[in-house]
Amino acid sequence: MLTSEFFSGRSTQQIAAALLGKLLICQTDQGPLSAWITETEAYLGTADAGAHAFKNHQTNRNRALWLPAGTIYIYQMRTQFLLNLVTQAAGVPECVLIRGVEPASGIATMQANRPVPRNNLTNGPGKLMQAFGLDKCLNGTQLSSETLNLDFKAARTPVKINSSPRIGILNKADWTTASLRYFVVGNPFVSRVRQREVDEVNHGWQE
Repeated sequence: MLTSEFFSGRSTQQIAAALLGKLLICQTDQGPLSAWITETEAYLGTADAGAHAFKNHQTNRNRALWLPAGTIYIYQMRTQFLLNLVTQAAGVPECVLIRGVEPASGIATMQANRPVPRNNLTNGPGKLMQAFGLDKCLNGTQLSSETLNLDFKAARTPVKINSSPRIGILNKADWTTASLRYFVVGNPFVSRVRQREVDEVNHGWQE
C-alpha cells in the first residue's frame, strides 16, 4: 500500500483509528528507529474548536495543515514537540496527532535520547518525539522513506480499539467531550493508562 492510498477516501476519524498498529519508522544518524502506533487523536479542521485550524485560523506556525495528506505537521508546546499527520486534500486542514507508540527497533538509541525506564519512554506525544530525537525540522515535509514514514506491511492488529475525549481540550463545548482519541486497549504505551488495564502478555495486539 502506498501512503497516498492509505489516506484516500477516509475521514480523519477513520484514519486516526486505522493508524493504530502501523509501524512508524524514523531514519537517524544512529540508524532507523521504529515503533508501532498505539494512540492517536483526530483534529477536524475549521469547525473543530480544539484544532489549530479552527475558524480557518492560518499562521506560519500551522501552515503545514493546508498541505496535502501525508504532510508532517510538527509544532512546539512549551518545551515539547508534537507530531501530526495531515489527513485530507490540500486546503482541508485536518490532521491526526500521534500520541503514543510502542518501541520496536532502535530502542537503545531511543533510551539514549530519553534516558528513562522503557515503560515511560514513548507513552505520550512529547515523549515519543524526544525518544526519536525529532524537533521541527520535518515540519511541512511529506512522509518519506528517507526521513519519517509508515510501514503498512509490518503492521500489528489491535485486539480492541477504544475511543475517548481528547486529552487537554478544555472549555471547548461539545469538542471537549467528543470521542476523537483512539487507543489500543491493554497497551502499556498509551498515555495515562492504568497498570491494572495493561495486557502484560501481548500488549493488546493479536498474536
